[in-house]
Amino acid sequence: MSDDTATHIIKAKSLVSDPRIFFAAERTLLAWVRSGLAVMALGLVIDKFGLLLSVLTSSTVNHHQTHQDISHYLGIILILVGTLIVMGAQYNHHVYLPSLPPEDLPKQAIVRLDWFLTFSIATIGVLLTIYLVVA
Repeated sequence: MSDDTATHIIKAKSLVSDPRIFFAAERTLLAWVRSGLAVMALGLVIDKFGLLLSVLTSSTVNHHQTHQDISHYLGIILILVGTLIVMGAQYNHHVYLPSLPPEDLPKQAIVRLDWFLTFSIATIGVLLTIYLVVA
C-alpha cells in the first residue's frame, strides 16, 4: 500500500462521526457530579451527626460543644469540597469539548444542560454552606 493510500484511509477514518466519544465525556462529567454530591451529602451527615452526639451524650457541656464544633466545621468543609468537585468537573468538561472534532458533537435538544445541572448543584452547595454557617 502506498503512502498516499494510507494517508487517504486515515483521513477517511477521521471524518467518520463517533458520538461515543462525546457521550463518554458526558458520562465522566456525571460521574464526577455524583462524586461531588456524595461528598456534599457526607458533609451534611457529619454536621448533623455532631448535633445528634451532643444530644445523646451526658458528658460536660464543654465536651458537647467541642464535638459539635469539630463535626460542624468538618461538615462545612466537606460540603465546600463537594461543591468544588462539581465545579471542577464542569470546567474540565468545558475545556475538553472544544478538542473534539465537530462531527463528534451531536445536536442537542437542550443546549448547555450540563452547565445548568452543575451550577444548580454548586449553588445548592453554596447556599447549604451559608445556611450551616449562619445557623
